[in-house]
Amino acid sequence: MTVHIGAKPGEIAQTVLMPGDPMRAKWAAERFLTGAECVNQVRGMLGYTGTWRGHRVSIHASGMGMASMSIYAHELLHDYGARTLIRVGSTGAMQEHMNLRDIVLAQTCTTISTPSKPLFRDVQFAPCADFGLLRAAHDAACALGLPVHVGNIYSSDTFYDERPDLNAIMTRHGVLAVEMEAAELYAVAARFGARALAVMTVSDHLLRGEHLTSLDREQGFEGMFELALTAAFAK
Repeated sequence: MTVHIGAKPGEIAQTVLMPGDPMRAKWAAERFLTGAECVNQVRGMLGYTGTWRGHRVSIHASGMGMASMSIYAHELLHDYGARTLIRVGSTGAMQEHMNLRDIVLAQTCTTISTPSKPLFRDVQFAPCADFGLLRAAHDAACALGLPVHVGNIYSSDTFYDERPDLNAIMTRHGVLAVEMEAAELYAVAARFGARALAVMTVSDHLLRGEHLTSLDREQGFEGMFELALTAAFAK
């Protein structure tokens, strides 16, 4: 048990899927896990553990933003012995060739700042995915027939953006999409020698002004979860 996670020792699996939304964690646990049990309700940040095709899995919400992700990723790795963390969330597309519901696999993350920045001081650490997970996720997306994009994303500290010029620069440099957690997830995982990957579904298109509904974001990402689970246990 930690300050933010009430699970008992042994109640968190070594593989943890991390949606931002606690209700998405609840929906995914009920939809994908066998024998799912709620192991955390502290601060409403729901966590569940069960099995998927015989593999033990936890699905634990991370909350919104890199500060929240930093707390939960650290405690899952440091205190509960998790070894694989996969973010499963939404993202906003920044390239014209992308569409709503496409899958984005974050190979690397561009960011202005993360909670880990003071640790690195003058070093510009480059957060990147675990290659084995990335390759397995791409293979799984192709096998499942899901439209998938692999590359650099932008992890932002702000949701209501006041820098349209920055978005334009990101788009010009080929950044695929924007979200709010992956860069810190990758940094924390690297610190603990763990595997990490961000698998995201395009919920908004910044260039076209398109977006999915809140219900779509909570309960409409089945392909993303199937892909993430397949990649986590690929041999």
